[in-house]
Amino acid sequence: MSLGGTVLQVGPLRSSLEHALTDDHAAVRLPESDPQRAAFLAERGNDVTVVVTSGHARIDDDLMAALPKLGAVVNFGVGYEHIDVESAAKRGVAVSNTPDVLTDCVADTAVGLIIDTMRQFSATDRYVRAGRWPVDGDYPLTRQVSRTSVGIIGLGRIGSAIALRLSAFGCTISYHNRRRVPDTVYAYVESPVDLARAVDVLVVAAAGGEGTRALVDHEVIDALGPRGYLINIARGSVVDEDALVAALLEGRLAGAGLDVFDDEPRVPEQLFALESVVLLPHVGSATEQTRAAMEALTLRNLDSFLTTGAVVTPV
Repeated sequence: MSLGGTVLQVGPLRSSLEHALTDDHAAVRLPESDPQRAAFLAERGNDVTVVVTSGHARIDDDLMAALPKLGAVVNFGVGYEHIDVESAAKRGVAVSNTPDVLTDCVADTAVGLIIDTMRQFSATDRYVRAGRWPVDGDYPLTRQVSRTSVGIIGLGRIGSAIALRLSAFGCTISYHNRRRVPDTVYAYVESPVDLARAVDVLVVAAAGGEGTRALVDHEVIDALGPRGYLINIARGSVVDEDALVAALLEGRLAGAGLDVFDDEPRVPEQLFALESVVLLPHVGSATEQTRAAMEALTLRNLDSFLTTGAVVTPV
């Protein structure tokens, strides 16, 4: 069985993936400028059966409407909030992502951010490089990571991997989810506010999208308090960024470790001067091994759909 049709790349992708799409599938790329995009869709939209994309592009109902033979949206990445999955379902369009293969690296990043934020290793590195140690003396004391209490918002694949790692540190783990996770040893807490109030560190590992926008709001941040730390490796949209910045500037939060932001690649400049904050450029899964595995799974989903009409990892 072969479905044929045109494979359409929407938005930028990893260069090796772009080459594979071009060489193996004669993929074409959707122009980014509005006039060229409209002309392309009018001329070629009826030929497209598969879209391959990533979090850098929006796949909305209007685009799907312009692709009447679209059967699948193949996404390079685990997050799919940039894809209108409800419209896709109504149109019978399959949507796939790349789960599992990036779990370990993102969980590693979360633990690294916790350690760096609480122990301030990046800040102490800058302290040494600036020549301040012999002049100003020892760096001020920081907070211990082991045996702290950690709350995780979103105990899915990544949240569970974070919890497993932190358990080895002797941390007490509790979590909040839309629903309880069966057969887990970790304590369930009914609301993000109650979870924040009960822990030293709050880790955001929930999926993005409108359903979780500003889930961590000013009330949650205030409940975490001036001795609490916020770590976000999920999506910037899950945290009310204005409330977070205000709390950090006013000392109402001890610190934050952030790999994601609400308007990437723009980061609130007010955070740049704060030694209590660690800022990463969305590198949670950015290792050679993980990106290669993500690419391989993306191509498996594409090949599977083109030959069988079904994707391997549907969302």
